Amino acid sequence: MKIRTAVLPVAGWGTRFLPATKAVPKELLPIVDRPAIQYAIEEAVASGIERVILVTSEHKRAIEDHFDISADLEAVLEQRGDIEHLRAVRAVADMVHLVTIRQKEQLGLGHAVLMARDAVGHEPFAVMLPDDLVFGATPALAELIEAYVATQASVVGVMRVSPAETHRYGIVDPDTTLPTSDQGRIIPLRGVVEKPDAAHAPSDLAVVGRYILSPKIFERLEQTTHGVNGEIQLTDAIHTLAQEQPVVARHFSGTRYDVGSPEGWLRANLHVALDHPVYGPIVRKTVATESERPT
Repeated sequence: MKIRTAVLPVAGWGTRFLPATKAVPKELLPIVDRPAIQYAIEEAVASGIERVILVTSEHKRAIEDHFDISADLEAVLEQRGDIEHLRAVRAVADMVHLVTIRQKEQLGLGHAVLMARDAVGHEPFAVMLPDDLVFGATPALAELIEAYVATQASVVGVMRVSPAETHRYGIVDPDTTLPTSDQGRIIPLRGVVEKPDAAHAPSDLAVVGRYILSPKIFERLEQTTHGVNGEIQLTDAIHTLAQEQPVVARHFSGTRYDVGSPEGWLRANLHVALDHPVYGPIVRKTVATESERPT
């Protein structure tokens, strides 16, 4: 079955960016010349996604506005003859069919995904965390969709992390009794362990912001008990799902940046800026000059 729908949870407060995010959603903070969430949705569209479900909250209306038609702005740009920017803003509004769902309480990632149940229906779907941007020759979500087509199993995107970082992620538990495929990039799983310390981590493969999930996950989420801070963990539900139907990990090929943190956001900006056809030369010159300045 074709993966047509992607769910993007965007209800969080973005407190790590305060005061910048007091009035501006963190998902709209720019990565050079586009807001961060636009990169995620462009990845979804490039991967064949036809519909995006935003699980949002009352203070995130600006995200919906960004992907809506702006008749007044378009009229001004057309009057000025600014065709380049006119095409750019129209392309954003025409990018994808967008559905929004209000998450009235923020009870964890699992709860946010569960809020999309009625809109998703009874078909497999993608989940994308817009805090995780992945840059590479092939869209990360497309690689997960290919893994789903090949295995007919739910898929979690993973990357390798150091032992000192396992406590920050869900860490997958590979099923070593089953063979890997796609040159070792697709790995059958026994389950997922949420944020283990290095001594108890079942592997060095961390789950990162990209999933293809069976609709069965909604039943598992309903049955998942509330954990720390009263939150429903998506990794707990995936672990339970793996006990009754196949779940695999896909080691994606791109480079991931956590743009939900100021450090990752800065690194992502530098990554994009260095390759930008207009700003790249300016940034490289600036970096070279700054590196020579006495500290």
